[in-house]
Amino acid sequence: MRGEFRAALEKAQREETLTKEEIVLLLAAQGDEVEALLAVAGAMTRKYVGDEVHIRGLVEFSNYCGKNCDYCGLRRGNKEAHRYRLSPAEIVEAAKEIEKSGIGTIVLQSGEDGWYSKEKMAEIIEAIKKETNLAVTLSIGERPPEEYRRWKEAGADRYLLKQEIVNPEIFTAIHPDDSLEERINCLRNLRELGYQVGSGFMIGLPGQTLEDIAEDILFLQNEGIEMAGIGPFIPHHQTPLAHLPAGDVDLTLKAVAVTRLVTKDALLPSTTATETLAPGEGQKRALQAGANVIMINMTPAIYRKDYQIYPGKVAVEWEKVKRIIAEQGKRIGQGVGHSFRYLRKKEGGI
Repeated sequence: MRGEFRAALEKAQREETLTKEEIVLLLAAQGDEVEALLAVAGAMTRKYVGDEVHIRGLVEFSNYCGKNCDYCGLRRGNKEAHRYRLSPAEIVEAAKEIEKSGIGTIVLQSGEDGWYSKEKMAEIIEAIKKETNLAVTLSIGERPPEEYRRWKEAGADRYLLKQEIVNPEIFTAIHPDDSLEERINCLRNLRELGYQVGSGFMIGLPGQTLEDIAEDILFLQNEGIEMAGIGPFIPHHQTPLAHLPAGDVDLTLKAVAVTRLVTKDALLPSTTATETLAPGEGQKRALQAGANVIMINMTPAIYRKDYQIYPGKVAVEWEKVKRIIAEQGKRIGQGVGHSFRYLRKKEGGI
């Protein structure tokens, strides 16, 4: 084990603030360094978030998108995509099925689809809150602050909006009609409105370095992000980035571990993309690295195949998830699984 790596890891273990350079050292872990990193991240996970793994029911309710991101199969320029939208009634019915299955949170995810107007989404959220006891997480992209405010008033609890990468050159290169500044402004608006805010980034984007990944982890820390999805890039054959290799699973897991060390108590999903690239191993290894959330796809079966941000997405089954959690010596989280920071604020803490 390199001396400088050991020093950085021991500093993390003492819960001292890591520099960007020290984060890069940890991300570059090799051989026995990786095992040491995962062991410290595991201890941090137990201390700050315990042994519970929180389950979310995911409903991908529309694959229409007004944006043209280079990596995403939902991009508006993909003329081969078979588009669909769930009706408000179908979405509410899916929410009822999620609650029946024993899951406490619904995640409503879509492309940036303006068909679901401010009021239409508010009515859907209000209906879910009336018909179920679920927490509601939205993941529907950049919207004006007044729409975020209306949905919060309607009962939405959380919002996921990934930064993807905070290197401005790479962000602009893969988001031809997006602005990093606007993305960050949206995240800050959400936080000011009282949402539990989630973000995250991809591993393996073109031109990305360990320094870029370190900057993304520091962004999560500095912005007070409460949930962070970290997954490997997977190329889609109907996008401009089709020719690129997939992101590295091992580096993804190291990024999850370092994010646990830096953020301490953030909710970190064991992503489906990780499981897709490492079938039978990805989610288990992510839990070992510090993840404590798993999303189960509860989209009605007739639509699932058409929600292709990337191809070949594995089906994360409820029974398999239960087995993986038990094998890791963990247990399924009870209740709706709010973020730890939100709960502290609610109880009057810091």
